[in-house]
Amino acid sequence: MSSTLGNTIDFDSARLKLETSAGGHRLAIPRPRITDLPALQRQLTQVLQTSLELDRVLALFFVQLAEHMGLDELSFSHSARDILVQNGTPATHRCSYRITHSGEYLGDLQFSRTQRFSEAELAQLESLMGTLLYPLRNALLYHEAMQRALSDSLTGAGNRFALRHAMEREIPTAARHGRPLAMIIIDIDYFKAINDRYGHAGGDLALQAVVKCMQGCLRSIDDLFRFGGEEFVVLLSDTDCHSAALVAERIRAAIEDMRFEIKAEPLRMTISVGVAMLRNNESGDALLERSDQLLYQAKQNGRNCVVCC
Repeated sequence: MSSTLGNTIDFDSARLKLETSAGGHRLAIPRPRITDLPALQRQLTQVLQTSLELDRVLALFFVQLAEHMGLDELSFSHSARDILVQNGTPATHRCSYRITHSGEYLGDLQFSRTQRFSEAELAQLESLMGTLLYPLRNALLYHEAMQRALSDSLTGAGNRFALRHAMEREIPTAARHGRPLAMIIIDIDYFKAINDRYGHAGGDLALQAVVKCMQGCLRSIDDLFRFGGEEFVVLLSDTDCHSAALVAERIRAAIEDMRFEIKAEPLRMTISVGVAMLRNNESGDALLERSDQLLYQAKQNGRNCVVCC
């Protein structure tokens, strides 16, 4: 039988609200494992200040709690920021916390292990979570700043710097594990005519609509970047050329069918697309160049089409 304890921690008032999902009571068992709680709090306070990376901060916290409390898993989620971080493997008995500070929602933490949590252990766990508050808040601020730095301010897609960062991460991973990696490069057809007719404000609206449409065609793990102007790049991990071509065609058809208006005037847009798969020992720049050549071929073929490797 599993057990789940739901908790809310408001660090402003230090009030704890604890509920159970099965009957409103908890079974008392083991005495707390931590014999020197203040020492562990001091240790965590020092360790958690060594990084601003959210994944790293949570991993450091989990390692200490796994050692001293026998935890099997720690997961953190922040729905508003689309963040999910998991350490370890989920187990039978769980306790979860919704964390707020100064009226700000900081996320949800869940801990799990194979043994039930006693009241004394929960009290210790909640005390230790106090050491996570400021490192967690700082890590979220840093994460938000990095997201802004890696995002195109107009469309919300990744920017060129983010694309470079993603290629530096994904290409070595694909090569190391022998997994396919595909790139799609997209250009909006006759975009200059849109700017000429409706002005840059109208062009901006068109770009935003295209990005929203493309995002609706992609998986959550796929990466979309604005490469410049009206040109976009999609990076597809674990995807061969055939599958990438299907994705590209789905995007092309969705944009062609998209209903969009500027100043109450219907505007039909189309795209030209090049699709290439990473070759052995190929660099990111070489992959980009091949994709761009295929895009040029799509334009030469009359636009509103997909050309694959």
